[in-house]
Formats: sequence, structure tokens, C-alpha cells
Amino acid sequence: MRQNRFLLAVILILGSFAFFKWFLPLIGQPPLPMTLIRMFMFFAISGILLYLTATEESTKSLVAPIKEVFGNPAKKTVRMAIIAILTVGTWVYAYGELRPSFEPPVELRSIHPAPPSSLGIYSKNFDMITLDNPLRADKENYAQYVKEGGEVYYKNCFFCHGDKLDGKGHFYNAFDPLPANFQDVGTIAQLQESFLFWRITTGGPGLPKEATPWKSSMPVWEHYISEEETWKVILFLYDYTGHKPRPRAGAAEAKH
Repeated sequence: MRQNRFLLAVILILGSFAFFKWFLPLIGQPPLPMTLIRMFMFFAISGILLYLTATEESTKSLVAPIKEVFGNPAKKTVRMAIIAILTVGTWVYAYGELRPSFEPPVELRSIHPAPPSSLGIYSKNFDMITLDNPLRADKENYAQYVKEGGEVYYKNCFFCHGDKLDGKGHFYNAFDPLPANFQDVGTIAQLQESFLFWRITTGGPGLPKEATPWKSSMPVWEHYISEEETWKVILFLYDYTGHKPRPRAGAAEAKH
């Protein structure tokens, strides 16, 4: 295997795809969207090729079978067979991607799923029915919280959700569905801050199992940012977009 680097590359690439496509669901992880698998495979293949071409000797071993097939006149039959397989395979893939479907969707996607009644994160248990942003009432430090929330957002979130919070970050085209557009009045303007707290901290794996399979690439941000940073990010989202969070029913009734 060390001598035949080309065979090793094929095995590692196929193994990476099998890991993302089939192994992760076997160990209880939510299925990854194909668009996300493609992006992961790009990085996996790049890493594998960098590893296998680290030295001049390993590079020669990797490309030797390719040179043999495409450079040796005696390998014409094998060469033509490979070209034919690649050509037909490309046609089949392109046709499958572009072929219109008149079948109804096999699943209905809930854009804003119902949150749980309680949430266990950050070594605490939160009552989702009464949960409010504890920082919003601190008017004296509100501007500072928003600023710090913006710093957290631009360090972690804007790659997907965009520097203008419009869902058009650097990688947004790689996702299906696309990242949430916070500028849209149909997103955070319709939600309570507790909902955002739940979705941010638990990510795609935290979505309810009743309506699976979900298509969400959202990471579990509980592992990367603190509870206070999460609330600050939420303040920043509403402040930047000019939206107001939807009040709880009890809070709305108390005003009248």
C-alpha cells in the first residue's frame, strides 16, 4: 500500500465519502445534506492529495499508474475503457441532477419547528416557556452587549449567514437549504429570543426527531461559545436588522 500511492488515494477518498454518507448516521448522527458532503469531500480530497504528494518519491508513486495508462500505447484498450466510463458516468450524473421531477416532495420541511418545553444545555435546565434574554433589560450596558455580540458573530457566523446578515456568506451556495436570512421579516422577526437561543446552542443535531430527516448544517454552538455570548449574539441580530423579537404570549397580555 505504501508503494502504490494511487490505490491508497482511491481507498482514502472512497472511505471518506462512506464515512460522511453512511457511517455518521450509523452512530446516531443526523444525515448530512449532500451539498455539505460535497464541501467536506473537497477538503478531504485536498488533504489526502497534499499528504500523498509530500515528497517527490510519493508524488511519482501517485502519478505512476496514471502515466502508465495514458502514456503507454499498449494500454490503449484500458485507456479508452476508462474514458468511456468517465464520460457515461458524467452524463448519467448530469442528467440525474438536471432531470425535472413531477413527483411531489417525499417530505414536508418545517421552517420553524416547535421548540422543546425545556432545554438542557450549559449544565443547566432552561424552561423554554418563561425563558427571556437576561441581557436585554440591562439598558446601561445594552450597547456594549450588542458590540460584543457582533464580534462573536463575525468570528463564527458570518461565513454562512453573511456580513450583512442576509444569508449570503462565503459558503452559502454550498448549503441546501440556504442559511437563514435574518433580514427577512419571516425569520427572527417572527420568533422569540428563546427560540433563537435553542436553535443556536443545539444546532442541527438538536432539531426534534419527530420530523426527521432534517436538512440543517448548523453546528452545536454550545460547544464553541458561552451562554452569555449566545445571548449577546441574539441582541446583535435584532439590533443590526432593526427587528423586534416576538414577545411571549403572557408578556404581551401583561401590557394590555
